[in-house]
Amino acid sequence: MAEGQGILLLISIGAALLLLISLRKRTEWLLNFILRMVMGSLAILAVNELLAGMGINGGIGVNPVTVLTSGMLGFPGLAALYGIYFYKSL
Repeated sequence: MAEGQGILLLISIGAALLLLISLRKRTEWLLNFILRMVMGSLAILAVNELLAGMGINGGIGVNPVTVLTSGMLGFPGLAALYGIYFYKSL
């Protein structure tokens, strides 16, 4: 094996390992994001039902903006959405 081929082999093995590690972290991030979107949507529906039971009309709708907000920010994002809703209803 020539010296250039050995160096190329080491570089390609290192790049393959970095790619595998990167894909693993991205998969974990994507699954976390999807789980937060689903749980956030369920939380929005549950809080809206709770508010309807208390006699408060309206609530936060389940739409792409609210689902993405809950996916990116989690439950603090939901609290911010409801905070904005209650501020606007004053």
